Amino acid sequence: MAHQFSRTLVASALIALSAWACAQDLPPSPGIAAGAAEGFAIRIEAPPDITDLLERHLELQRYKVLVDLSDVEIQSLLLAAQQDARDLLATLGYFSPDVRISLQSPSTQAPAPDGRAGPAKRVLVVVLAGPQARVSGVNLQLDGAIADDAPSQEQRQSVQDLWSLAQGDAFSQEAWDSAKQQALKQLLTRRYPTAKLLRSQAEVDPETASVRLDLQFDSGPAYRIGSLAVEGNQRYSADLVRRFARLREGDDYALSQLVEAQQRMTDSGYFDSAYLSLDTASDPEQAVVRAQVKEALMQKMVFGLGASTDSGARLSTEHTYNQVPGIDWRAVNKLTLARDTQTFASDWTSQPGENQWRWAASALLERERIGEIDVSTQRYRGGRFATEASLDQSYYLQFERTQTDYREVDQHSANEAVSVNYSFAMRRFDSLPFPSSGWGLGGEIGAGSVLGDRQEPYTRLLLHTLLYQALGQSQTNLFARQHAGRIRYRAQVGAVVINQASSIPFNQLFLTGGDTTVRGYKFQEIGVSRDGILSADAGRYLASASIEWQRPVVRNGVMSDWESVVFADSGAVANRVEEFSFKSGLGVGARWRSPIGPLQIDLAYGLATQALRLHLNVGFVF
Repeated sequence: MAHQFSRTLVASALIALSAWACAQDLPPSPGIAAGAAEGFAIRIEAPPDITDLLERHLELQRYKVLVDLSDVEIQSLLLAAQQDARDLLATLGYFSPDVRISLQSPSTQAPAPDGRAGPAKRVLVVVLAGPQARVSGVNLQLDGAIADDAPSQEQRQSVQDLWSLAQGDAFSQEAWDSAKQQALKQLLTRRYPTAKLLRSQAEVDPETASVRLDLQFDSGPAYRIGSLAVEGNQRYSADLVRRFARLREGDDYALSQLVEAQQRMTDSGYFDSAYLSLDTASDPEQAVVRAQVKEALMQKMVFGLGASTDSGARLSTEHTYNQVPGIDWRAVNKLTLARDTQTFASDWTSQPGENQWRWAASALLERERIGEIDVSTQRYRGGRFATEASLDQSYYLQFERTQTDYREVDQHSANEAVSVNYSFAMRRFDSLPFPSSGWGLGGEIGAGSVLGDRQEPYTRLLLHTLLYQALGQSQTNLFARQHAGRIRYRAQVGAVVINQASSIPFNQLFLTGGDTTVRGYKFQEIGVSRDGILSADAGRYLASASIEWQRPVVRNGVMSDWESVVFADSGAVANRVEEFSFKSGLGVGARWRSPIGPLQIDLAYGLATQALRLHLNVGFVF
């Protein structure tokens, strides 16, 4: 039996019935409006999956609205419905079902479950499905260039190994179609974009309830990346598009490379949209990649209004100049006014070079209130950076000056330092910005000297990591695995090696607490402890950790866009490691997969403050 199931035995009857029904103004859909009169009711006695299939797709459902059908006319419909039901059951792998459809007279009907009077006539459909057919064998043939192409040996083996409808599996039309689509996708998305399915057949043996699968794919020729043809660019050069795309001529074609190139181009800020496609009509050895771009404006001004539990209400304005005349650098100037912070930042970046590294220069002027301390900062940086999907790197020279005013004791200090720094962020998450497994590792390493009367060298180190561990991996039940959720671990350590902490700029030292560190406390509320009391004094050493259980919220058996969380955070800051006094917070919360990223809503109890605190945050950053 082929994979297309025939209805030729009842085709003429269905055509005649359909024509007659159209004359009677039969609605085209099987759905019945609430409260509509019915000529007969249908009762199905079968396993749940079969009942659901027949209720949605049985042709007989279309004729219930005809209230003037005689018993003879209904019996004619039942003859066609019996074969229709068998054909539907075949799509689930039941090829020898016992299907009994009968018209019950009013005297033989059981009362409706709710006690209400229903239609005078009722059709009873009883299905004894019998054994579900299982796959007895699979013959998967790969022809074309992939058959004898040595570099494709791994891909050939992958198509065979990942075939999803293996020997012994229960057969259904849905699983059969899905398996073919998955195998074809493995070819189309890597090296063979013109692959096609030449033959597919499911040979059914009803007596043994088995199905033998036979299919043949033609991979077509293997394609390699050639030149990049850019369309739609006016303000920015095609060479800039090429440097952001980072496609190397001669590489094997992979759809994932084109998707990543599109993402880099839209993330660059120079393009509002980008679409890359392989021209399969070109030479497979040097296939042309076509890039259609929609350029961003040369200049734009953005005004923002926001709020968070860490910074309160926030107003910002940002001006971007994508290509400053004369140097072709991008300039971004931003002014931010928040409850406790006022900031002006100016960032200048060059276009990427052939090696993807970019020059950068920045200036920051900031005034911040941290508890009873006012901190004024001037920071100037110059260096280079490179950004990739899984690794960000930068190295820079920095000058920083801070002026610190302790309002309670009327004490003032000013400190300056110059340093050489390297920072990185490695990401190995399964999906961004909504990861369910994977890890990230980032850090900053710097060495410099305090300036002024008391010049003194120092080194600074800050490391942070994030790990997602999916639960339920050992469970055989897919539903249980999906709903078990995940555990998120977060840790951070920092150290400044210097004799006199008071001589280094305030921002080179550490504070913790807030939405993304230790919940249950204000932003940067945890500093050097004095007699066990919270303090905003920054310290030379930092340690913090968090564990969080994230579990999907299920509605009617389906996972929603919301998750529930339970968490515990702890952190400490000190001038000596042995003086660490950890402050902890416990809480519950929710996550929403919003269109702009994860929305975090947490209610935490600070054990040191013995108070509840609400935390709100949007986005995923690592």
